[in-house]
Amino acid sequence: MDTKLIFSPSAEVETPLLAVLAVDAAPKGAARPEVRLLAGDDDPEKAARALLDDGEFKAEACETLLIHNPPGLKAKRLLIVGLGKAAKLTPQEVRKGAGTALRFAKPRGLREIAIVAPAAEGLDAKLTVRAVTEGAVIADFDSDTYRSDRKDRRMHTVRVIAPGAFDREAAEAGLREGAIVAESQNFARAMINEPGNRLTPTILGQRAAETAREFGIQCEVHGADKIRELKMGAFLSVTLGSDEPPALIVMKYEPEGAPAGPVLGLVGKGITFDSGGISIKAADNMDKMKYDMAGGAAMIGAMRAIAQLRPRVKVIAVVCASENLISGKAQKPGDVQIAMPPGPDRPGKAIEIINTDAEGRLVLADGITYAKQLGATHLIDAATLTAAVAVALGQLNGGVFANDDEAYGHFTDALKVSGERFWRLPVEDDYRDVIKSKIADIMNTGGRYGGAINAAMFLKEFAEDTPWVHLDIAAVSWNDESKPWIASGPTGTGLRSIVEWVRSFSE
Repeated sequence: MDTKLIFSPSAEVETPLLAVLAVDAAPKGAARPEVRLLAGDDDPEKAARALLDDGEFKAEACETLLIHNPPGLKAKRLLIVGLGKAAKLTPQEVRKGAGTALRFAKPRGLREIAIVAPAAEGLDAKLTVRAVTEGAVIADFDSDTYRSDRKDRRMHTVRVIAPGAFDREAAEAGLREGAIVAESQNFARAMINEPGNRLTPTILGQRAAETAREFGIQCEVHGADKIRELKMGAFLSVTLGSDEPPALIVMKYEPEGAPAGPVLGLVGKGITFDSGGISIKAADNMDKMKYDMAGGAAMIGAMRAIAQLRPRVKVIAVVCASENLISGKAQKPGDVQIAMPPGPDRPGKAIEIINTDAEGRLVLADGITYAKQLGATHLIDAATLTAAVAVALGQLNGGVFANDDEAYGHFTDALKVSGERFWRLPVEDDYRDVIKSKIADIMNTGGRYGGAINAAMFLKEFAEDTPWVHLDIAAVSWNDESKPWIASGPTGTGLRSIVEWVRSFSE
């Protein structure tokens, strides 16, 4: 998709479809909505006034109103997209509105649209243009990759109209950043969408290496011999049941002139298919377990964006990729595995395997330790780790855990830019008793309650004193149904926040 920024008045833009975002500006308790178009000029509102006055369109979130041959405009169609109450307007609502406009246009055969970046009090120009760009690019992704009758409905051009009041430099930066981040998110979504037979750990490593070459960063992909050499017993135990070799993916971004300071470690779970192992999953929805590498895809996609955005901070990404399958060689409940030693004079932790379907925390444990050995001073990991996080938070918020308030503060700052939704859950020391083992140091699962917390507590054992943030994205990485602004299938959630977390250390 080609994204362009223009500063022409909306009335002068020739386009098959001009999209303008609208809010309900009525005061609280008002009997009827007061629709206000955020176009930066009066022409779209004049064109739509007759329909707006009849009260049918209320500017509710993602509500649409289409006008053909709007008077006074050069556009063939005017689409008004509601954002909800003006008092609750955020860049995330703008992102959804732009996505709604694009997904409205695609099935109608339109390949070019123009979207007016909304001018409203409290909205930053750069962030607003970025939100429009991200919303449009993200909305262009569809998951029907292998359908023989698939029609090419990709949008060719999106023009973002910046109102005259917008600072040109800020708007241009917003467009550029939005396109980079959203394209990287779609890149991650495309990998998450791949079936397990078409995205093995080896192929995931190849994709990472190709991306690194394209954008000029370092990448090494190691196999089972290196994993054994590093004594990554936790990671290796997950690989035993599969004939597909594992891949230890390491990507490094080291900008010239980066000041001495933090080295950020990004660690991703890369389980390209998860059967549960001997603790096998139910057959229903097991096909979706191709998405169990969403955390790893988020990290590879984040490095793709970081390489282009060029923050002045060193970043290391570690993705532990494997299948979790069943065979005569697979690990068993009751086995004890030894994790990677944290240092030359310290033994690796002994882990009692209670459930082979709790494999994500095993690969992350060694990934976290290795990132620290490579020099990471601050850590963030992402994984489709537990179904329990959906029980706790539903499918609207991801779970976030942290052992350090300053590192978590960087993440909350990142959310203000990314617009993604995460809710902090505890990792207090009292929870550690749940994962104590009678035969080993720790177990890989706890009791019935607090499953997402138990998994986080397990990972905390390996982060130790290193500032660490853990994202459990199991509930938010896949849309079972399409939404007005995004297709069904993989979401790429977490990537935007990870990128902004990294950039916050640069600034």
